[in-house]
Amino acid sequence: MKIENEKFIAWPLIKKTLEKKEKEKELSYEQKNALEHLRKFSKLSEKAATEMAEELGKIERLKEKHIVSIINHMPQDLEELRVLFAN
Repeated sequence: MKIENEKFIAWPLIKKTLEKKEKEKELSYEQKNALEHLRKFSKLSEKAATEMAEELGKIERLKEKHIVSIINHMPQDLEELRVLFAN
């Protein structure tokens, strides 16, 4: 399989998509596990995540993957932020 492009998506947006899909039909095993994980660990609402992404996007040096990582993990201090940028 060839990967043509890659897009980074914040957890709150994925959570919303899976919850919408869950109402329409039964989720697969993997989707159920992912949704359960997101319900436990996704810390922001979709609106807050979108607003934060817009604000972080104004910082020119931040790549999309860093912005999404910050939103997903919500680092509490500089050391946690450094860990995210180490990847």
